[in-house]
Amino acid sequence: MEPLSLLKSREKKTVTRLTKNSKLFKTIIQAILDKKGENIISLDLRKIPEASADFFIVCEASSTTQIKAIADYVEDQAKKLCGEVPYRHEGKQAAQWVLIDYINVVVHVMHPEARNFYKLEEMWSDAASQMHES
Repeated sequence: MEPLSLLKSREKKTVTRLTKNSKLFKTIIQAILDKKGENIISLDLRKIPEASADFFIVCEASSTTQIKAIADYVEDQAKKLCGEVPYRHEGKQAAQWVLIDYINVVVHVMHPEARNFYKLEEMWSDAASQMHES
């Protein structure tokens, strides 16, 4: 049992590695900022047992053209920088609310009227939230 006792005296490293999910999370936020998405908020759902994902990222854009541009750029950057493709995406045709599902991170790009109607932030109000600005 000599080797196990050595673990107690081993020096602990304080360097934290960037996990795949946190890299994906940061890439998505930056992609939204690059395309001028507005009112960007992330909801940390990890402590909510009913949640289907670890994070929701919600933003809005004032036109269908901008909603499509943000959604396309998020997918492009996630693939290029993280090697991630979405499990599913919905809503690109109508472009009022585009949902991009990366399993652990779900992105919602919404028109302001749709965002006010569905009130995702209120529905998940027990989640920790953070605003993201450029």
